[in-house]
Amino acid sequence: MRKPAAVLGSTVFLFLAPGTVVVLLPWWLTRWRSGGWWLPVRALGLVPLVAGAVVLLSAFVRFVVEGLGTPAPVAPTEELVMGGLYRYVRIPMYVAVIAAIGGQGLLLARPVLFGYGACAGAAMWAFATWYEEPALTRRFGADYSRYRRAVPGWWPRMTPWRGD
Repeated sequence: MRKPAAVLGSTVFLFLAPGTVVVLLPWWLTRWRSGGWWLPVRALGLVPLVAGAVVLLSAFVRFVVEGLGTPAPVAPTEELVMGGLYRYVRIPMYVAVIAAIGGQGLLLARPVLFGYGACAGAAMWAFATWYEEPALTRRFGADYSRYRRAVPGWWPRMTPWRGD
């Protein structure tokens, strides 16, 4: 896939998938109305919310630049993405989405978002475990198996994996 097509496909997928999970559904659950928690606790929600957004955007860029494709299963990467944040954790996008939802829960003081985040996390875990990992193993074989053994899925390594 050429880079312009990868950029377009990734942008569309960003708005459709994470946009729905991180923006549309939390809005539907809360209408962005906040609760009455202590303001400093609510302000702490900005940390995982902003960090999640930065990680998510960084991962999408990595798919275009390194993978020459998109995160969408219908237009996958040509190359296995193992650089950047992927040297620390295999699925930074899912971790970022959960962090962003948790940040919204704190910022808006809406416990419903914590429950929603747990459900979204369970759905992402199931998708990663039962679809993505087998598909990546079939597509990239030994390279993905070696990467999978070295880099954890959900909890980041302390040091970057260097492919050794």
